Amino acid sequence: MQLPEGHQTIMPYLILKEAAKFSDFAKEVFHAKVKLNKLRDDKKTIMHSELTMGNSTIMFADSNQDWAPQNANLFVYVPNANETYHKALDHGATSKMELTDQDYGRTCGVMDPFGNTWWITSINK
Repeated sequence: MQLPEGHQTIMPYLILKEAAKFSDFAKEVFHAKVKLNKLRDDKKTIMHSELTMGNSTIMFADSNQDWAPQNANLFVYVPNANETYHKALDHGATSKMELTDQDYGRTCGVMDPFGNTWWITSINK
């Protein structure tokens, strides 16, 4: 099976209030890169956007009268869970689970200002 470049077999697709602000949050906290950004005819709201984080892609769009917000739980590996956790809080996220060491790594959970929960983990070395 052939996939478009930069796509994976399964990718989350979020429908969000304030999708542009979500994009800014992901860029600041997780160093996400914008791969694609298409605006609706109003030139204000996002019809379809794609962010890449490492080798993964998140697709998202602004909600509207036909599509209510649909949030997600996202598990993300980062180089340093401590730094990412505090950066997320500094950018408006709220803590869902404080930093803790588990057998699979240093982990925590935050809810971003758009209603998505991020499970942030770095591998123990």
